[in-house]
Order: sequence, then structure tokens, then C-alpha cells
Amino acid sequence: MTTWYFNYGSDRLGPFDEKQAIDQARQNSNGHCWRQGFTDWLPISQVAELRGDAPAAAAPPPPPPVGPGAAHEIDYQIFGEDMQFVEVELDPGESAVAEAGAMMYKDAVVQMETIFGDGSAQASQGGFMDKLVGAGKRLVTGESLFTTVFTHGGPQGKAHVAFAAPYPGTIIAAKLSDYGGRLICQKDSFLCAAKGVQIGIHFQKKILTGLFGGEGFIMQKLDGTGLTFLHAGGTVVQRDLKAGETLHVDTGCLVALTDSVHYDIQQAGNVKSVIFGGEGLFFATLTGPGHVWLQSLPFSRMAGRMLASAPQRSGGSSRGEGSLLGSLGDLLDGDNF
Repeated sequence: MTTWYFNYGSDRLGPFDEKQAIDQARQNSNGHCWRQGFTDWLPISQVAELRGDAPAAAAPPPPPPVGPGAAHEIDYQIFGEDMQFVEVELDPGESAVAEAGAMMYKDAVVQMETIFGDGSAQASQGGFMDKLVGAGKRLVTGESLFTTVFTHGGPQGKAHVAFAAPYPGTIIAAKLSDYGGRLICQKDSFLCAAKGVQIGIHFQKKILTGLFGGEGFIMQKLDGTGLTFLHAGGTVVQRDLKAGETLHVDTGCLVALTDSVHYDIQQAGNVKSVIFGGEGLFFATLTGPGHVWLQSLPFSRMAGRMLASAPQRSGGSSRGEGSLLGSLGDLLDGDNF
């Protein structure tokens, strides 16, 4: 409820509610008034709300369109332990951008629009070539050509939309403005973000790093100032690296890093370690300064264990031999029931 005060020289009246304030203004408009939101006392005759010819409390205007480097301010809450989802709270006019198929539920007032490209303000407001370039970047990183924008289309109140992780793990919330406005992450980790965050590509500069770095030549690049949500497998570990400090990481366990961290690869020991160590040929070397996020269970490792544990049919040309779908088909053939 809005509370009003009136000042008539040495006399100060109030507090009044809106109806009482309108009545007081009609009785005597030769003074000044104040309510929360005013920076100073205003002449009563100049305040339209007290003349009765305007709504007493106008709805707050929607946020202005985001410009380069800016993003909508959204609130959120993460639910769950190892099967997490994030619920985003939107004010009127606010939007969130998500990967296609990530939505879990939404309020009816939330409008959903499919965007060709990354869904950022720059891509959605630019021309066809801008949209084509944005879509091409997503295609190169192995993502869908389209993203989905969820916008609170109502006149007032709060609205909610939730996004679920695609496999067991942890959702990471990071505000890009806290990390220099840019994060480099593995290409399948992005879940959703505030509208205005740009989703691009990051090329590994060294050939060996690209070939053996676990994520290939191409990783995702998130630019902007707003909130972004990443998904990681298993448990997430965060490390702050000091200048010159180096951390050795399994290439699949890297989720994201700030732009200031130097990323390279190194051979995993001698020939015996490579052959019998079970850790692969190379591991990643991360050198500070900067912040890194690591995951305990990469999806590739989990899928590999599932594939190795799936029963295989004997015979050189059995259906789907060597594939997880073929093994599941073998289970349903009848020989195992």
C-alpha cells in the first residue's frame, strides 16, 4: 500500500492511504506531497495520481530491451540433490533463454518463443545474416540450431519457469559479471541463462590441445553480464588458481573456466603409465590466475561404463552389436526373459 504525506508550510499531515490522499488533495492543493519513490517533495497540483485523472498506482514498466553486454536480472532457486532442476523467477517483461527441450514446467503467463540462433538480444534484433551466424556457431558446437526464449508476458506479479538437467549431476549458477564477463565451458554443459547472454564458440589455439583435449577444437563461450546455468555430472568442485599455479585434470572432468586461465594438455607419464594407468594418453593442465569448475562424473565416462556392462549377443552380425541400443534390444528379444 502506498503511503502519502502532505506539507503545508509549517503543517505536515499524514500518513494517508491513496483514497485519503486524493481527498486531502481535493480539499487543499496549495502544498507539497511525498510518497515512497519520490526523490523530493512535489507540488500537489503537479501529481496526476492525486488529481483522480490517473491510476493511483501505475504498474511498473517492463525492463528495457537489453543492449550489448547487458542481460535481464532474474531470480532463481535450485531444487534437488543429484537430480537437480532450476526454477527461474521472472518479472513482467523479463526473459530467460534455454536449450531446446530443457523446460520442465512453466506458468501459463510465460510465453515461449523459438529463436533461430542463440536467443540473445543481439541475435534476435539483428538481421538474417546475424541470426545465421549465431545458428552456425551453435551447430558447430553440436547443439541445436534453435534456442527457446521464455518471457513473462503478464502485466504484473511474478512468473516461474523451470529447467531440468539432462542426466544426474549438479547445476552451476554463475553470474558472468563476477568472472570478467566471459566463461569458457564444455560444449554440452549450457542449460539456460538470462536473456542477453551470448552463446558463442571458442577455438583451441594449439592443434594438440584441440586433438587430445577431451573437448576437441571447439568449446562454448558465454559472454555478457547476466546469470547463466551450467550442468555438470556428479559432484562439482571449484578451484581458484593463483597466478602461476597449475592443476592437472582429466580432460573429461573439466566443466568451465574463466578466460584468464591458460588451458593446455600434457602427456600422462611414461609409456607404462599410458598403457596400464587407465587415465588416457593426456590430461589437461590449467594454469592460473582464474577460476575453474570440475565434475566428478563426465557423461562420457558414465555412458562408457553402461556400454561396457551391457550384455552382448555372440555372432558376428547380431543386431546393434557394440551399441547400447542394440544391447537393450537383445534384452527384449525373449532369450533373457
